[in-house]
Amino acid sequence: MMKYFNTTGICHPDRNFMADTSEQIQQILRHIDRGDYFVMNRPRQYGKTTTMFLLERRLLEMEGYLPISISFEILDDTAYESAGSFGKKFMKLLSLNRNIQKQGYDTLFSDKMGVVSDQETLSETLTQILETIPQKVVLMIDEVDRSTDSKIFLNFLAMLRHKFLDAQRGSDTTFHSVILAGVRDIKNLKLKFRPDEERTLNSPWNIAIDFKVNMSLSAPKIATMLDDYVNDRQCQMDTKSVAERIYFWTSGYPFLVSKLCQMIDEKLLYLRKSKDWVVGDVDTVVNILLKEQNPLFDDLSKNLENNHDLYKLIKSIVFGFKEYEFILRDPLVGRAYMYGIIAQTEHKIIKIHNKIFEETLTDYFVSKSKTTDNNDIDSIKGTYLKNDGSLDFEKILIQFQETIREKYSKSDVLKSDEFLENDLRLLFFMFLKPIINGHGFSFKEVQTGAERRLDVVVIFKNQKFVVELKLWHGEVAHQNGIIQLKEYMKTESVEKGYMLIMNKNKQKEFRHWIEDEIFCVMI
Repeated sequence: MMKYFNTTGICHPDRNFMADTSEQIQQILRHIDRGDYFVMNRPRQYGKTTTMFLLERRLLEMEGYLPISISFEILDDTAYESAGSFGKKFMKLLSLNRNIQKQGYDTLFSDKMGVVSDQETLSETLTQILETIPQKVVLMIDEVDRSTDSKIFLNFLAMLRHKFLDAQRGSDTTFHSVILAGVRDIKNLKLKFRPDEERTLNSPWNIAIDFKVNMSLSAPKIATMLDDYVNDRQCQMDTKSVAERIYFWTSGYPFLVSKLCQMIDEKLLYLRKSKDWVVGDVDTVVNILLKEQNPLFDDLSKNLENNHDLYKLIKSIVFGFKEYEFILRDPLVGRAYMYGIIAQTEHKIIKIHNKIFEETLTDYFVSKSKTTDNNDIDSIKGTYLKNDGSLDFEKILIQFQETIREKYSKSDVLKSDEFLENDLRLLFFMFLKPIINGHGFSFKEVQTGAERRLDVVVIFKNQKFVVELKLWHGEVAHQNGIIQLKEYMKTESVEKGYMLIMNKNKQKEFRHWIEDEIFCVMI
């Protein structure tokens, strides 16, 4: 069978092109060797199930270990009707495990299934069975998220916790190591016994260690996957440069890494009738991906739609309305991180996890503003292309200035701090997006400081434009802003810059001018 890039289900090293994750596997094995209990909590499509599969394979190769890998995804609602029902279903899952069956241990579980009537009898039965198995039994449970709101499941965790502590005292026998995989960090769940009771401070899973293994894919790790591809397909590719471009877009999010590679291999090369990759292919398929629906993007919008506070937080981060510290103890920040939407900068400030998310979230908020908030602005007035096909960015800014003047100059809205700080930024992207969509991207970077400016890098085909959005704070601050933008232009290797200045003064003029290779537009 010819190997291929896989974005659904488990990735198999013999069938699929995969990054080298041996370092991560080795780190997890060290935890298992110590007998740790932990939660592999990572966002959706982050490689949890594949990692569990690779761990199981590795443990089977090691002497003295017996991994039991099961999934709670197949449990129906009847499993949570009572402790006895859950216990029987759990025992059945164990008896059906292939590793258990190959060792001939399946009857140990199936024969004892009938005596399980509650958590206590389940615990006693597990003790009896595990005492007869000479190997170190490692229990691996995938897809535990659907169970986390069940009191039955939380009591099950409490039972495993109790057995773990008793085993450390030498008064019980239990699983050597337990690994739970899901999106939520079950270690922080709290147990309650009555509907009207506050959740207690004691988590039923507080024995679990913090799982700090980095499961994202660095550029060098992505390159290992591309090297495998090149050797298999006998094609030409600068794997280091392509890997770095993939990482630029994905920040190592495993699904996005594999998806871009899959799209180049199965869509782009087929259309181009070629088998060789170039760096520009990555940007091409990113443009295609942003127009498609996929489960990951659907999850992004679903999570925002279901939580108004999360919606406001992410919108504020995307458009640079406000700067937030990355504090996971904050429930809202913790939720955004759990979903994989955000990450932290080196200064411990919240940022969007990757540029693909930033682009699709920008499109999402722009669309929502048009359809829900009735906040629209027309950017399709003639063409913004020069005769040679290049983008006329000066014309875009002048037309945006004119559009804002026509729509808002007769009201006091332009003098509002809130409008200038927030809505005008959103309006600019509403104006810009239809012009560059399909041909380019806009990368936003919030700059700290009193002026809270927003630097935007617009990529259109092979052109790059650097534009700064900021409030007018007087001539001295403006000259400092010119110096800062010039420095940023050097960083981005462009000779000309653009400045969109928002001025709330009553005596202001809607004007534009060129100053030190910077095209300035005042609104």
